[in-house]
Amino acid sequence: MRGACLMSFLLLLTPGVHAQDESGCASSIRELRMLVGDPHFPHRWEEASMDDGKPLKVSIFERNGALRLEFIKTGEGMWADIPGVICLVGTDLELRMSKEKIALGPAINWMFRLALAQGGVFTMQRRAPRQLQIGTQGWNGSFVPAQAN
Repeated sequence: MRGACLMSFLLLLTPGVHAQDESGCASSIRELRMLVGDPHFPHRWEEASMDDGKPLKVSIFERNGALRLEFIKTGEGMWADIPGVICLVGTDLELRMSKEKIALGPAINWMFRLALAQGGVFTMQRRAPRQLQIGTQGWNGSFVPAQAN
């Protein structure tokens, strides 16, 4: 018992390694909304921090039993389609991804491509009820719910 507790403690201290509690993870939109305690949590977001006038649009949707983040740059096309489960870690949401499962699109910029090159974690932090900070190593952006088309 003492060994198991020590191992769990060491995992929490190790950078980039998280003990994953399956009850704190979601693989569907319904589960995600339950996880964040918001039955109306938007699943489409639009970048508010861009400096080029072409917001990045992020959609969270489900396919084949997994949640996916899809990044589309306005006027340019798909940047990436990333599958995974979204877990609650503290007050942040995390989408853990492996580089083998990331589908990069033709419009992706070099900075985002480098940020995704080794897989990793996307962190989503709620800054306000209608604002989400989305980022990974080397990239982040501020997002607001997208207007319905």
